Amino acid sequence: MSKVAVLIPCWNEAVTVEKVVKDFKKALPSAEIYVYDNNSTDDTVKKAKAAGAIVRYEHKQGKGNVVRRMFREIDADAYILVDGDDTYPAEAAQSMIDAVLKDGADMVVGDRLSSTYAKENKRMFHNFGNDLVRFSINHIFKSNIRDVMTGYRAFSYQFVKTFPVLTKRFEIETEMTIHAVDKNMQIENIVVEYRDRPAGSESKLNTIPDGVKVLFTIASLFRDYRPARFWGFVAGAMYLLAIIFATPVFIDYWNTGIVERFPTLIVCGFVVIAATLSLFAGFILQAILRNNRREFEFKLQQVDQEKKNRK
Repeated sequence: MSKVAVLIPCWNEAVTVEKVVKDFKKALPSAEIYVYDNNSTDDTVKKAKAAGAIVRYEHKQGKGNVVRRMFREIDADAYILVDGDDTYPAEAAQSMIDAVLKDGADMVVGDRLSSTYAKENKRMFHNFGNDLVRFSINHIFKSNIRDVMTGYRAFSYQFVKTFPVLTKRFEIETEMTIHAVDKNMQIENIVVEYRDRPAGSESKLNTIPDGVKVLFTIASLFRDYRPARFWGFVAGAMYLLAIIFATPVFIDYWNTGIVERFPTLIVCGFVVIAATLSLFAGFILQAILRNNRREFEFKLQQVDQEKKNRK
């Protein structure tokens, strides 16, 4: 098992991948550099091999699919995950690895937003989108992640081998962040310089469609990781609607002794029943989640033993 592995997912990054590989070979001389090609139609594979990277393939399109393959196949004491677009400095890699190997961090976040991202990034709405996603996750999950969408991270062996990858595309960063927060893993933020893509290199991220997908991912993960709060909000909204529509019916009955709007009253009754079911469903799912967290702690112990046996 290698001590450090650098994982570079690539899709048509021929303009930059050679420089990225060489920069990380210089910054981490003892690390193994892996480039995972995701159906590139340019010279990405050729240039990655020329730079000395170990090239492997994932044929299912999407960064999430690539990360799933990487985490499944590569064994190391610590991992660097970085995009192949030459926007992140390889010089920061050693401090990120040290945070994992020496300080016991499970995930190290390469924080662009606290440095040069706002100035360097030229894509419309990306700054607003990053701030919105960061605020949403930190508020919902009571965390202090400074850059949720960064493509530059370091991981421990325990994180990589216990992280269930469910998303297929760029939502993977959000999923990794929420998983680490929910499982009470040690997270460190390290500020890194960010530079925009060089001329000729194009972003694969579609701002509006992919941004909407990320927000839906946050909502679905909120439902999955905080079911009592999620279904409590749903139940509260339904109770409120029932009260709003039922109040005039009861006022009329109080004044006249006659219920004139039976259909409204009946619908409100069903809404109250649905709200109550939602509330109890949230409690049940929260209890199941609590049991899953206990099982996860045992899984961590198994992974620790596997790591010791591999050495």
